[in-house]
Amino acid sequence: MSTKDENPYAALERIFHEPNRLAIMSALCGSAEGLTFTELKENCDLTDGNLSRHLKALEEARAVKIQKTFVRSRPQTTVLLSDKGRESFLEYLKALEEVLKKAAHAIEPEKKRVSIPLGRISRA
Repeated sequence: MSTKDENPYAALERIFHEPNRLAIMSALCGSAEGLTFTELKENCDLTDGNLSRHLKALEEARAVKIQKTFVRSRPQTTVLLSDKGRESFLEYLKALEEVLKKAAHAIEPEKKRVSIPLGRISRA
């Protein structure tokens, strides 16, 4: 069985690999005080329902903390990156970087590729 060191794909955390959750986590990384639900919704261009669903998944994975308070008698939800979430997301980004480097390396050396002249391809 391969380890994460041998197989960079194994380190790609599914919880972060979904594009909207990647956007949410990236937005939260830039804000030490967290972001309000509305700020996250606007930054990530998500609907209320979509954002709620993704935040629930991230909260269940303990990647984010959700605080509900009242500001001027109105409810306000603030989302913060948890310590575990920050560490896990950094590991995910490192793994993603390795995967992308591997992909770039695989397509980069065009000179090494074997090309077959079209005349040699037989049609079935």
